[in-house]
Amino acid sequence: MKINNNNNKRKLKRKVVKPVETKTENKFLETKRFVIRKSLIGQGIIFKYINYDGKERNYNHDLVYHTHQERFDSMYSFQKHKNYTQTHDLPKFVRDTEYI
Repeated sequence: MKINNNNNKRKLKRKVVKPVETKTENKFLETKRFVIRKSLIGQGIIFKYINYDGKERNYNHDLVYHTHQERFDSMYSFQKHKNYTQTHDLPKFVRDTEYI
């Protein structure tokens, strides 16, 4: 607390409170295909895309990866390029389960 001698008024220093970002907030990304990328793991991203049949598909990137981690990690292309994509629709192993 400082005292200003000219006005005899007290000046208070105020702390600026910044909003806290939480990891529980999900980000939404629109893509043209199903994508799993190593660089996006742990960011809580929900992907949205429209497949060739015109159906909107949504999936939680982290949930799909962690559920099928062994499958992705054993793929040569995933090890080499650090991503997995499928253009036409969700892969069969993902299509059968709800990942939102």
